[in-house]
Amino acid sequence: MIIVLSVLTLTVIIFVFELLRIDIAAIVAMLLLVWTKVLTPSEAFSGFSGSAVISMMAVMIMGKGISDTGVMNSFSDRILKITGKSRKNITGVVSAVTGLMSAFVQNVGAVALFLPAVLNISKKQRISPSKLIMPLGFSAITGGTLTMIASGPLIILNDILRSSGLEPYSVFSVTPVGLILLVVVILYFYFFGNIVLPGGKENAETETEQQKLINTWQLPDKIFRYTIPQKSPLKGLTPETSGVWQKYSVHILAISKSGVVDHAPWRNTVFEEGHDIVILGKEENVKRFSGDMELKLKDKLDNLKNLNDPDSAGFAEILIPPRSNLTGKSVRDVSFRKEYSVEPVLIFSGNERIEQDYSDRKFRPGDTIVVHGMWEKIQKLKESDDFIVITPVKTVSHKPKKAVPAVICFAGALILAITGFPISVSLFTGAFAMVLLKVITIEDLYKAIDWKVVFLIAGLIPLGIAVQKSGTAVFIAEHISAFAGEGNLLLTIILVGILSSVFSIFMSNVASTVVLAPIVISMAGIANIDPRPLVLLAAVCSANSFVLPTHQVNAMLITPGGYSNRDYFKAGGGISILFLITVTAVFYLFYF
Repeated sequence: MIIVLSVLTLTVIIFVFELLRIDIAAIVAMLLLVWTKVLTPSEAFSGFSGSAVISMMAVMIMGKGISDTGVMNSFSDRILKITGKSRKNITGVVSAVTGLMSAFVQNVGAVALFLPAVLNISKKQRISPSKLIMPLGFSAITGGTLTMIASGPLIILNDILRSSGLEPYSVFSVTPVGLILLVVVILYFYFFGNIVLPGGKENAETETEQQKLINTWQLPDKIFRYTIPQKSPLKGLTPETSGVWQKYSVHILAISKSGVVDHAPWRNTVFEEGHDIVILGKEENVKRFSGDMELKLKDKLDNLKNLNDPDSAGFAEILIPPRSNLTGKSVRDVSFRKEYSVEPVLIFSGNERIEQDYSDRKFRPGDTIVVHGMWEKIQKLKESDDFIVITPVKTVSHKPKKAVPAVICFAGALILAITGFPISVSLFTGAFAMVLLKVITIEDLYKAIDWKVVFLIAGLIPLGIAVQKSGTAVFIAEHISAFAGEGNLLLTIILVGILSSVFSIFMSNVASTVVLAPIVISMAGIANIDPRPLVLLAAVCSANSFVLPTHQVNAMLITPGGYSNRDYFKAGGGISILFLITVTAVFYLFYF
């Protein structure tokens, strides 16, 4: 026990003060337990084949498959229609939806489903991911306490009660306290998110390559959609004869009619009635152009929405190299738009910046051209010897045709888990089904796994085994429970809540419940109180593991959120205190 407590204390110190990377710290703890002969080698390395690690790898793979199909883009668009651009509103709605889903689905599954949508919202609204992802995870963890069927500790609780001769709980017995806890988490981040979450102030823009490019060249980044009505003067004109460049200084990014899209239309393309056109430019210039041409503003993006999606389209900075075949030729000479399907926004030649009509300007070696277009079109420029593309090109390519198989695989895995099959087997079956159905490639499967998280969880599982095997857990629980004494209900509730919360940080929440349940039943006998709600309290408080990224959900969100241990300690500390206060009050008033 002395060795285990020493290793446990050392691990906590390393985590809190970030002396080592968390995955390295976990592996150090695992190896110390082997070399001190607390654990056998097979016990120490059991974490790598444990259900938790396999389940987490599976949800990472399925999350990659869901993300690559773009199936969650429409969901994120719907969220933004409801919430607008407010970080608070986005956090509140996403957290509520995720928490409610976690009432019926394992929390890691709920997070894997909604994480791609949250990352998509982050990019679109230029809100730091760290402002959105942690509330998502905390709500998923808390949502597991809404019913007795989605959380491991609550599922196993009824088995423990039956074996002890006590009456089990019904599915929704825990819903009142779970609902209150979920509301507390949502309100906490709604009102205090800007203070406790990393990432700067609300709506702080992440300095992406696109934003750097826009700021450096002071580019217009607003995109407008219009329809050409019957009486529009634009009918019968072309981009060149309409004066879009010379007179209005705006750019036509695309024209669409009957579902056919023409990106960066050629200068001689004729505008027709019913054409949907996408225009890039300064707002005052676009309004002047649309007013003169009597265009009708269109709210929906329809099949042109990819132009406003940073994963699909954007600005790129390209150079003309000395040996380029374009040297000495103009935009008109090479039919630039017709040939490359990208829109030149400006040309910088020597010290001259040209933004209006540069149709007849001859290209010279060293000229810089800023273009806007779909990433696959810009990728073709990168493959050409006539250009040097400076801007990193987005390589995300959604597979909409694989959306249905991806959803079926994900839903099938969750249904298998809910109906009683082993969670790890169910989720990994769904993940590999995505490979067999070609939703993702086997190479993408390996890339989807965040090995830092795998080693973290695999390294911490043996620590939990050591705490149980050495008798340390029972020793701590029995000695602390002695403080409760006889008949002191409130103190007993507080002690059980604290014990379960602390144990769940370094042990799996299921293991924490299994270890504490018999001790809690004994405590209830000593205190002369009903043991059923006290055991339920221990199972609920096993979800109170927010101060360190040791819970599966928290560990999974470290990389996409860019979090450190201190971030979890800062945000999770407040949640943990509120969690304990809420649970203590609700159980004291309504469950005993």
